Amino acid sequence: MKKIISLLLLTVTALSMFAGCSNRTENDLGTIYNGKLIMSTNAEFPPYEMTDDKRQVIGIDADIAAAIAEKLGLELEIDNMDFDAALLAVQQGKSDIVLAGVTADEKRKKVMDFSDSYATGIQVIITKEDSDVTLENLGEKMIGTQKGTTSAIYCSDDYGANHVTTYDSSITAIQALKNGQIDCVVVDSAPAKELVAANPGLKILDTEYTVEHYAIGFQKGNTKLQTAVNNALSELTADGTIQKILDKYIKVD
Repeated sequence: MKKIISLLLLTVTALSMFAGCSNRTENDLGTIYNGKLIMSTNAEFPPYEMTDDKRQVIGIDADIAAAIAEKLGLELEIDNMDFDAALLAVQQGKSDIVLAGVTADEKRKKVMDFSDSYATGIQVIITKEDSDVTLENLGEKMIGTQKGTTSAIYCSDDYGANHVTTYDSSITAIQALKNGQIDCVVVDSAPAKELVAANPGLKILDTEYTVEHYAIGFQKGNTKLQTAVNNALSELTADGTIQKILDKYIKVD
């Protein structure tokens, strides 16, 4: 689903990049610490990232990061935080990578570098089963999205900010939909299926809102790590590992 950079990120980027660089250890892979790969994420976007009963982060992005870390001979450490904070952490050099269903859009490319795409996300519309919401009349409705995501910016651009309410998570947005505070929720199709399955009385409209490509984010200028991760991704794609991870969490209907 994707996710848009805030004005705060734009204003602090220049200073934060220098602050982050001062903490980075000199090594062949460009990681903050030798032998470790630190990933920032927001584990409220199933099946890409979520937590299990022990509050451990699991999901597509966690598995992909683990496979990359193994390829590079590194120990993976996952830090779970708010989405905006996860993006900011990698810009400031407090994490090596960010995986959180992040879309490599043009605004983000100004303040971060990205890997090759590893997955495609389709954004869809969730409504109540008896709702009259359609793609054609969406501009007349109140739309819910997760704050900081590209769904928030796309919907605001398409229909105006006065038609969009943002929430801390897609789960909170769904609760607002059930309570009648909004008319629909725009979210990626994979978590949408999970959300509808867990909340009877909701449905996904049979139409796509937009299509996006997810990638791994790096601190601007960290070409060492970007190159190493892209090489690992290429090998993991070629041997079928990436597809197996996607198939593990996203079942074909």
